[in-house]
Amino acid sequence: MKSRVLYLPSELEEIILKCEHCNVAMIDTKGKPYLVPMNFGYQDKVLFLHSGPEGKKLEILHQHPEVCVSFSADHVLRYQDKSVGCSYSMKYRSVLLHGKVTFITDFKEKEDALHIIMKHYKSEGYRFSEPAVKNVSVFKVVATHTEGRVYGY
Repeated sequence: MKSRVLYLPSELEEIILKCEHCNVAMIDTKGKPYLVPMNFGYQDKVLFLHSGPEGKKLEILHQHPEVCVSFSADHVLRYQDKSVGCSYSMKYRSVLLHGKVTFITDFKEKEDALHIIMKHYKSEGYRFSEPAVKNVSVFKVVATHTEGRVYGY
């Protein structure tokens, strides 16, 4: 069975919204690949991410803001014959989102982005303190290219 390419934005968004985390790939300051798992929020074709106020990831993104973000869901191991290793495969749905990081510095915009991130995990019953919002790095990625694949479904 071959993988099937996804083109419809609604199919891509459905996969993204199913995921509990994403993996953000970037190129570090020495030209080496660097990948980190992150929590996220997604709304209106914009990916929102947050981080502590300093660290390697932020150093990289300030110098090299282009990223590729991976989302993967619905993994199911399947086989044709339990005793034949080559008959096993993994069903999946995945999306790659390519874009450029833009840092959000305005307090209200940061707070709005943090609400989008929280909404992905918890719909209500939380608040943000002003010091917490001021002390977090928040950034967004607007997709320049998005591609998806499905295998086994």
